[in-house]
Amino acid sequence: MSIRYADVGPNLNVNLSNIQEFMKKYIFVLDAIKLLAMLADGKRIEGVLYMDEYGKPTFKPYYRKTPKCHHKDKLVHQLENGWVKESTEKYKVFVSVYKKLGLPRIMNILDRETKEAKTALFDKELIEFV
Repeated sequence: MSIRYADVGPNLNVNLSNIQEFMKKYIFVLDAIKLLAMLADGKRIEGVLYMDEYGKPTFKPYYRKTPKCHHKDKLVHQLENGWVKESTEKYKVFVSVYKKLGLPRIMNILDRETKEAKTALFDKELIEFV
């Protein structure tokens, strides 16, 4: 086991004699019951070993979320200035328009793209159910 200065904190001067004494001490484990259950399940526990305010070596585990599988969104329809995509829970509509076109033209483009997106979703539903 290697002990780094960052792991044990600034309060402990690490040398060979201190390491031997350090290894003979008890290490306090935060949430010990939960960690023992994780060890019984065969999981690895990562965390940080540091000296607390009382000078006792303490192990604090990292509770990381398990990565979730992200499904790629499926393209439903390609618009002139964007797209309509379908995810597992939502339909997503994206439209990108340059500012230099002016507000009246932008409003007209947004209305046209929204109507086209509605038509594409309606056609998709008709094709699925027929």
